[in-house]
Amino acid sequence: MNEGAHHARGEPKGDQSLVRRGRRIAPQPRARKRSIGQIAAGVGIVAFAALALVGPTGVSAWADSRQKLEHREAELAQLQAERDRIANRVELLDPDNADPDLVGELLRNNLNVAHPDEIVVPRD
Repeated sequence: MNEGAHHARGEPKGDQSLVRRGRRIAPQPRARKRSIGQIAAGVGIVAFAALALVGPTGVSAWADSRQKLEHREAELAQLQAERDRIANRVELLDPDNADPDLVGELLRNNLNVAHPDEIVVPRD
């Protein structure tokens, strides 16, 4: 066969070039670089997706943060109730307008003071 027949049938002519549908094309070294770039891009996307799930600001960290927030909100509500109770007691002990019942309770508990007509019953 002659060289023209090779070209007409689309067969490559030696190692120099490729023939496709009657046209000579050079081998494409960029195809390899392109596939490496696509693989690198794919790996990057997978890495970002993994970080979105398990990273420090990912979905699992968000769930943990939400749980901590709920716990701290409950603790805050409890502390606010305690603060309100203490503020009420402080208001009742105001020297200008003290609540006589609270003053009597505190005297009995802290100083063991009783009225002459009271009877003390031990809890034991």
